[in-house]
Amino acid sequence: MRDGIVSEKASFSMWKLLGWMCLPIPFFIYQIMTRLREQKERKALQGKVVLITGASSGLGESLAHAFYMAGCKVVLSARRKEELERVRKDLLECYSVSPTYPPVVVPLDLTDVNGLSEKVNSILTIFGHIDILVNNGGISVRSDVLSTSVDVDIKIMLVNYFGAVALTKAILPHMIKRRKGRIVFVSSIQGKFAIPQRSAYAASKHALQAFGDSLRAEVDEHNVRVTTVSPGYINTALSINALTGSGTTYGKMDPSTASGANPDDMALDILRCVLRDEKDVILASIPPKIAYYLRYFCPSAYFWIMARRAVKLAAEKEIKDKET
Repeated sequence: MRDGIVSEKASFSMWKLLGWMCLPIPFFIYQIMTRLREQKERKALQGKVVLITGASSGLGESLAHAFYMAGCKVVLSARRKEELERVRKDLLECYSVSPTYPPVVVPLDLTDVNGLSEKVNSILTIFGHIDILVNNGGISVRSDVLSTSVDVDIKIMLVNYFGAVALTKAILPHMIKRRKGRIVFVSSIQGKFAIPQRSAYAASKHALQAFGDSLRAEVDEHNVRVTTVSPGYINTALSINALTGSGTTYGKMDPSTASGANPDDMALDILRCVLRDEKDVILASIPPKIAYYLRYFCPSAYFWIMARRAVKLAAEKEIKDKET
């Protein structure tokens, strides 16, 4: 009797062990299927027309390299034509892509929301269609709410939100007519939760997140896909080009930005999100992800931490003001 019980326990333990060993199998199968789909979509990406805003520097420039290397017909857009020409020259000199589609430069200003349709028409005249729109252009701000003029709030929202919305609306009817296309919104982790001294920037990214969610639902029946990516800090000139509360250029590299992700790596991650048909993805390190979940599952703790952070930032600003 005792031997039987021992035998049953040993048998149960063996099956339990086998069960635990089999748990990773579905995960590995999922990973394999994802990789196969990614490879298939990468081949289909060749020759696609991709419009990238903010392509004159930073993440936008890296995105231009990533999509160009994937064999796309890249349209480079931003305000600074000379910088766009530099990026175009770099692409042609750095890579030997077969088949080669020379990048096209189309300067545009996202604040000119009424003139964006004309820019879209010029691209359609060249290629006939746009397969992918990457809304990457944007500007940040470094200022507390009280010190930020309403004009700065308006400008941040105009560039980061209304510019992307206007450009999307100009292209969307053509995608719906063709029953294919993808809209990519490069948002920010600060579009998921807000931090002190980023009110205008976070508000614009929250708005972009909401617009993308609504749009995704509405265009699904037309086979138009929407991808929203929310990166953490990226090592670009975003903080240097950011605005202060008065509208002047911030002109400094934040330590958090300097230690951020490599823009080339982030661009490849965004490309993978497109290939995998991701809907809404956070591309950030562990601390911002913890803050994101803390905001929604333990908001009181999150609010307390942010209040302490605001006090610290205000004290640091006061010291710097006295030094200058």
